[in-house]
Amino acid sequence: MQLFVNDLTVIDFSYCCTERGIVGESWIVDVLLDGSLNEMSMVLDFAVVKKQIKAIIDDAVDHKLLLPMLDNAITVSDSTYREGHEFVDFKSKQGSYNLQSPRCAFAKISSDKIDIASVTSYLTEIILEQLPKNVQGLTLNLRAENIDGAFYHYTHGLKLHDGNCQRIAHGHRSKIHIYQNGQRSAELETAWSLRWKDIYLASEADRIALADIELSANATENLSADQQLFSYFAPQGRFDIAVPSNILDVVDCDSTVELLADFILRQLKQQSPDNEFKVVAFEGVAKGAIANG
Repeated sequence: MQLFVNDLTVIDFSYCCTERGIVGESWIVDVLLDGSLNEMSMVLDFAVVKKQIKAIIDDAVDHKLLLPMLDNAITVSDSTYREGHEFVDFKSKQGSYNLQSPRCAFAKISSDKIDIASVTSYLTEIILEQLPKNVQGLTLNLRAENIDGAFYHYTHGLKLHDGNCQRIAHGHRSKIHIYQNGQRSAELETAWSLRWKDIYLASEADRIALADIELSANATENLSADQQLFSYFAPQGRFDIAVPSNILDVVDCDSTVELLADFILRQLKQQSPDNEFKVVAFEGVAKGAIANG
């Protein structure tokens, strides 16, 4: 007997890619369970599927930086500054990234690259370990949202958030709708999708001096003028990151979707003060914020 739940959850995360750098992503999760019927004549109660499996997935990969541990471009080590924190040093064709974060902000995957196949395998093993014995098989379908139009991948962190959004390197794949004087503007949407292609969004308020950054000794010794430094404390711990300037946009606000919608609106109004704009900024799948002006 098989039990399925489509659109069980959406995982929002970032991952290390040697070609693109650190990339924000959003995948929808569908679940198919194989097994015998239990004493309630069910493979598994839908309520259990939705709650338990979603919780396992969230804990494993959601709002984390996914690390392909078989990629020689990545080095992970214990922080020499803070207990329960780790350093990550990563070299990509876009430049070098260096981080310190609490250990819970990273997911270590035994693969040379992060893709749907490697994450599916990782999650399947974790989930099956925690399901009842009558569940004999699990099929996960991870898929990107079908977007007809402009979108971008971005990575960020929200220091004021009590939950996992505080992690300095998690991200989203997000569409963008921009209306100019009541009409959708494909030109403006494309311009922003290019500006924020595989971007890291940092807040100016989180910029930190070289003398105050906490990174691995190797990272500190090899920081380049091309990297910019950001850090903050949040409830889970201290977060530090060095980011290549060519894939960075520094905003004058926190990077909540509400403030990003407002940031885009203010940029548009600065360029065309006589026009009216409506910005619909998405954060991953089926959620976001609207700014008008």
